[in-house]
Amino acid sequence: MPEIRRVAILDDYQRVAHQYADWSALPDSPELTVFTDHLGGPDEVIAALEPYDVVVAMRERTAFPAEVLGSLPRLRLLVTTGPANASIDVAEARRRGITVSGTRPAGLTPTAELTWGLIHALARSLPAEDGNLREGAWQRTVGRDLYGARLGVIGLGGVGSRVAGVGLAFGMDVVAWSAHLDAEHAKSLGVTPVSKRELLETSDVVTLHVKLSPRTAGLIGRDELARMRPDALLINTSRGPVVDEEALLAALTAGTLGGAALDVHSIEPLPADSPWRSAPRTVLTPHLGYVTADTYAVFYRDALDDIRAYAAGEPIRELTR
Repeated sequence: MPEIRRVAILDDYQRVAHQYADWSALPDSPELTVFTDHLGGPDEVIAALEPYDVVVAMRERTAFPAEVLGSLPRLRLLVTTGPANASIDVAEARRRGITVSGTRPAGLTPTAELTWGLIHALARSLPAEDGNLREGAWQRTVGRDLYGARLGVIGLGGVGSRVAGVGLAFGMDVVAWSAHLDAEHAKSLGVTPVSKRELLETSDVVTLHVKLSPRTAGLIGRDELARMRPDALLINTSRGPVVDEEALLAALTAGTLGGAALDVHSIEPLPADSPWRSAPRTVLTPHLGYVTADTYAVFYRDALDDIRAYAAGEPIRELTR
């Protein structure tokens, strides 16, 4: 049976990994290290993780491309929270004899809930008004109504369908588009399938819920932003690279877009000198979509089960791509 000597848990920013799983149940009583800060780029990741034979990665926070995997000769098991991870070169890992295991899916509902928190925060200027009130001011902004407005949902999967359902409950006209949208499924939800162009040109709020892939990277670029109404709001709780951030920042600065709420960013954590920290008409959060107690309980407990199964010679939830 494989012997486990050193285990690393990555990107535990809130220092909560020990709260959600009993790591004392790890087989062989290995040395356990919890990294509470982001390791950085490939060189920093390699330097930090070279001694470990098991690594637990939190979603796509830390990338494991071929160059990193090839420089971690001791690595035998790489666990990712969630059932897939676009930041891991799974094919390269398999070629090198590294087992990659995932966890059960979790976080769909929390991400949908956060999406609505961001929509309300942006439509009613909640962060700004909170700051105004604390500074002694009163009613500085005029909010936007959602009832009767059009909600454009790009991606009607696990998260998008939940977001659409709430939009309908608020009395919004909900439309949807994706490259492979099932029109009959959309209609069964009370959602109108439309073309991408119509969605962008007519929606008051556009919200993104697609997986990151070569096909969806840059899905919303300069041309798409130019099609949107000048008072439209863009919400992204999907992945940062789905939007051309440079083009979005330019549109916000020029005043050709009403506002944007972003939970995800092309570079995470957001650099201290990022221009987004001073971007106009924005609400920004640090990738909180799946960061809830129930989600972490699934992720960390399943990660522990993955390690125990591997140590017993019977890996579970192996990723193949």
